Amino acid sequence: MPELPEVETAVRGIQPHLLKQQIVDVTVRQPQLRWPVPANLAEQLRGQTVEQIFRRGKYIIFGTERGHQLLHLGMSGTVRVLPDSTPAAKHDHVDWRFSNGLLLRLNDPRRFGSVLWTNNDPLAHKLIASLGPEPLGEGFTEDYLFTQSRGRKANVKSFIMDSKTVVGVGNIYASESLFLAGIHPKRQAGKISAARYATLTSAIKTTLAKAIEAGGTTLKDFTSADGKPGYFKQQLHVYGRGGEACTHCGEPIQQAVLNQRMTYWCKRCQR
Repeated sequence: MPELPEVETAVRGIQPHLLKQQIVDVTVRQPQLRWPVPANLAEQLRGQTVEQIFRRGKYIIFGTERGHQLLHLGMSGTVRVLPDSTPAAKHDHVDWRFSNGLLLRLNDPRRFGSVLWTNNDPLAHKLIASLGPEPLGEGFTEDYLFTQSRGRKANVKSFIMDSKTVVGVGNIYASESLFLAGIHPKRQAGKISAARYATLTSAIKTTLAKAIEAGGTTLKDFTSADGKPGYFKQQLHVYGRGGEACTHCGEPIQQAVLNQRMTYWCKRCQR
């Protein structure tokens, strides 16, 4: 599943090509995604200039004078910037054509992505309004994370993966951040000290920043908007390395299903 670094990489890949460009047309080949693509999407966007392209959580938001389009990549979605003459392939569900001869193409084999429209403030949309702070923003601090954890009985991995706690810390980056912080993923969130949350907050920021710099993590489906894969996979310490030697101490990496997600940790380095 594309996580925050992958989506941020996509936004940064799209912006230089499509910002301030006029949308010539929209082609919807498959309207049945996670939610139906608005029937009037082409009518809303045709002739509009893209004034903003930004990310909130894992939503890519395109702002025009008329309103905002919300794009989510779901579990297997990718977006590519291509010449507008590029033939469509299987699972290419939506194309946005631009006045500079380029198109933005959404490919989504599992169809769990979404393309939505709002004439109102996109940050007040029901899917976005309840999201927690951005992990690389000023609102995500050690004091905030510690305060939010008080009284929480859930394990700390599930706690930091909750989008109401903080957005974008998906399965890969939760495992990696907890390893960097030396915290066992099964520890009860409400019983971890303020000092250790300070370390975890820093670890989350460091892990995500490095992943964005590396262009995300390519496991199966994700490629950036220009088709180049992410290279953070080469920097993973625990995720996907069950049974392999810990990069710090040499102990075999443990793995187990935790809250329906595969989880990885080092029993010596993480307490």
